Amino acid sequence: MTDRDFILERLYDVIGDRRGGDPAVSMTARLFERGRGKICQKFGEEAVETIVAALSETPERVISESADLFYYLLILWAETEVRPEDVWAELESREGISGVERRLAKKADDGNAGDGPEPRK
Repeated sequence: MTDRDFILERLYDVIGDRRGGDPAVSMTARLFERGRGKICQKFGEEAVETIVAALSETPERVISESADLFYYLLILWAETEVRPEDVWAELESREGISGVERRLAKKADDGNAGDGPEPRK
């Protein structure tokens, strides 16, 4: 593995270090101070910007917006006490299972294993 393989974990640690920091000098600290709603708003804005870039801009722009999206996702994880390794474990548990299989299993777990549409939530 290379140093690059752990970039998200390193960034997550930096974000955690900035939590409770001086919002006058740290945008990350400022986001934490403004709360979960603002963090979610920023994440949503970046998601939209990434989609727009994918639809109509260059690969370089998609890369840039994706990096921003990861940054805000990591802040959101820190805010909700989710660690990267928890997400990696979830992804590993899904490895080799098709989306169709996952959906059928979820329906069975929810008590809706029939062939009809999923109930609205």
